[in-house]
Amino acid sequence: MLTIGELASYAGVTVRAVRHYHAKGLLPEPQRDRSGYRRYDAGAVIELIKIRTLAEAGVPLARVRELLQAGEEEFAAAVADIDRRLRAEIRQRQRHRSQIARLAAGDNLALPAEVVEYLDRLRALGLDERIVQVERDGWILLAAHSPERVPEWISRKREQIADPRLIAFYRTLDQALDQATDDPRLVELADVLAAYMTQMAEEKGEDYVDDVDVEPTMVRLMDALAFDTVPPARRLIELLKRRGWSGWTKLERVGPPRAAEGTDQA
Repeated sequence: MLTIGELASYAGVTVRAVRHYHAKGLLPEPQRDRSGYRRYDAGAVIELIKIRTLAEAGVPLARVRELLQAGEEEFAAAVADIDRRLRAEIRQRQRHRSQIARLAAGDNLALPAEVVEYLDRLRALGLDERIVQVERDGWILLAAHSPERVPEWISRKREQIADPRLIAFYRTLDQALDQATDDPRLVELADVLAAYMTQMAEEKGEDYVDDVDVEPTMVRLMDALAFDTVPPARRLIELLKRRGWSGWTKLERVGPPRAAEGTDQA
């Protein structure tokens, strides 16, 4: 026969837990010996192990009491149900761990692998990290808003980034990052970008150029990211509009280019 301390040790719980289970009516209290001490048999150890196992699995104590009184079939079915729930929780926790790991991985935050690969390509071209940041933040928003369209968009981006004309545009923008909004290189950049967009529209069609199918609120949010990170971008938009194109995230043709105004050089 076992003392309460020995019972607790065998079952892997504390003496306090044994007393708690007594108080909840889960574990019957045995008769006391002549010295007034409780004495437990092997059956008590088995019952206590069942209680501990169910409680550790997250089963409420009221439900534990029911299961201990259930027949073999009902008990087995309940245990199978608990096992299914635990496996579902494990899968969920594994997803959470994966998400946490992505948080620690920088660009992998909420971004598919193909987008991370594209951002790495921009870095390999030697572009300023601020430009990469604008692209990254925009992709985070797009991936959250329309994840099903990411493969289509990234395929187009891969095609575009292989075009030396677009790379030249990026490099010109890179040089203008730390310049004042009246820097003449912005005029050059606007010419380069407008010519590139016009040629692309002629070659691929205007739908190819203007295909960021998101609501205006998202467009404004993504534009704000670009303007905050790359201040010359706002001035560049003004210059582009004079050349027949409007927008940053969502480019649209707004009419034939107008003659360059004197303010372009201001």
